[in-house]
Amino acid sequence: MGKKGKREKKGKGAEKTAAKMERKVSRRAKKEEEDLEALIAEFQSLDAKKTQVIETSCPPPSPRLNGSLSAHPEKDELILFGGEYFNGQKTYLYNELYVYNIRKNSWSKVEIPNPPPRRCAHQAAVVPTAGGQLWVFGGEFASPNGEQFYHYKDLWVLHLATKTWEQIKASGGPSGRSGHRMVACKRQLIIFGGFHESARDYIYYNDVYAFNLDSFTWSKLAPSGIGPAPRSGCQMATSPEGSIIIYGGYSKQVGEILCKGPRHTDMSLLKTEGAGKEEEKWAWSRLNPSGVKPTPRSGFSVAIGPNNRSLLFGGVHDEEEEESIEGDFFNDIYFYDMGKNRWFPGQLKGPKSEKRKRRRGRQAEAEGAEDEEMEKQHPQGPVEIVKEVVAEDGTVMTIKQVISGPAEEKETSESEEEGEDGALGQQVEPCPRSNAMLAVKHGVLYVYGGMFEVGDRQFTLSDLYSIDLHKMEEWKVLVEMDPKAQEWLEESESDEEDDGVEGAEGGEEEEESSEEESEDEEGEEQHPSVQPDEKHADYLARTEQYWIKLARSNMGPDAKEKKVVKVAHAMAKTFYEDSV
Repeated sequence: MGKKGKREKKGKGAEKTAAKMERKVSRRAKKEEEDLEALIAEFQSLDAKKTQVIETSCPPPSPRLNGSLSAHPEKDELILFGGEYFNGQKTYLYNELYVYNIRKNSWSKVEIPNPPPRRCAHQAAVVPTAGGQLWVFGGEFASPNGEQFYHYKDLWVLHLATKTWEQIKASGGPSGRSGHRMVACKRQLIIFGGFHESARDYIYYNDVYAFNLDSFTWSKLAPSGIGPAPRSGCQMATSPEGSIIIYGGYSKQVGEILCKGPRHTDMSLLKTEGAGKEEEKWAWSRLNPSGVKPTPRSGFSVAIGPNNRSLLFGGVHDEEEEESIEGDFFNDIYFYDMGKNRWFPGQLKGPKSEKRKRRRGRQAEAEGAEDEEMEKQHPQGPVEIVKEVVAEDGTVMTIKQVISGPAEEKETSESEEEGEDGALGQQVEPCPRSNAMLAVKHGVLYVYGGMFEVGDRQFTLSDLYSIDLHKMEEWKVLVEMDPKAQEWLEESESDEEDDGVEGAEGGEEEEESSEEESEDEEGEEQHPSVQPDEKHADYLARTEQYWIKLARSNMGPDAKEKKVVKVAHAMAKTFYEDSV
């Protein structure tokens, strides 16, 4: 047979292989979706057994990220709902409701009958109607291994005065999604963007929907002009005039070998035209703000601050290589002044020293001159402080904190400040993190939880910080991070331990998937694959990139490269064994 004939035969063989795998993936994807729906229904049946409201005092909530933290419109309280937690082997989803009392610095857990199913990456918005309402839309439910997702398209309202959940069933709303953004704008909830992931596709959105809080009806907006590109995780804020600001966000495209995509840094304005008319018309326009914009990042958290300013906190900038992803995490604040169309970084001014208020006479003048001389010798600027925290399993976490300029002044006189003032120590800040939960009440910003990564290990946080946005003097630690709460199970440990659905676990792994993963993990030091025989090794070497590409197209572009390679090898092994 000539070379041309061999190439044609090889090409037809590859097409048959791809078609076979597509059918197998389709059957498995359908089964996985059915399994997730059944698991969600099982959890809901457990929740349905609750018949009365029970509110109990409790310790701070367990570590989590991608939940929602909202300020009560009438009380000095913060409301925490949902979120997720990953311990290295399993993903846990929550639908718990916690209330933080600001004045008492205390937590309580509120169990309410018939709550929304467990979820994360949803959106929540508070309106002051009838004693306060907390509206929740969308989000996702994940399998325990974090590889299959179910995206919600349901809308719920928590009536804060009566402590009752109600599901609002109205047609014409957005499709199932997570990572979207939702804000309350006048008497409407406005939803923008988000993404949907399945075994077969990964879709980002840039559509806009409005839910009328008076008529309880959905409408899909069709703004004129050029809007933002599809994305998730952006900043969305409303101005007092009813305009909507969109900034940043994240999206990915599937490439030949490595998934790459932009961290958006553009800004858009969505503005209503013809207000007061029977049918409002909306229009997109591009914003070109002045000032110092945030550095490119994803996973940042947002809130509305005082003085017509929205704010952005934290996030991560991932550097993607062929075999790994390294992330630089942030703990900085950026403000956007909606009236002036200007960005600026939030700088800590440092607390006023009680010691200097009490200084009198020549000694005070001499010490003040000495301090001034010290400031000249050591110009103020950001200082990187490295701290080590030991987790319960002995793992050492190295946390880098950037201390702003005034902290250096405190550091130079720390010993004498302690001598006279007692406990004036080094200025603290939340450690760098992404996917934290924010809320603003009475001009004070509260930051709860989130996560950061060290190598292949993820640390999920349960600490709570606050800072007065009017003064910007210092962060206050309301709940410290508990190293004992840090659990991490290596992939080499059995994935089949404790497979029950007790608590907030995302569900049981599919038996076939567990067997594949336990086999795959044996050789993970070099490649996350099985130990093949020589013929299989030769086959894998010749076809590895094909299987990696196929695995990535099925898992979605946000899947970690290490996991993609593992699944690709498992797929190749399955096909090879079926063939021989």
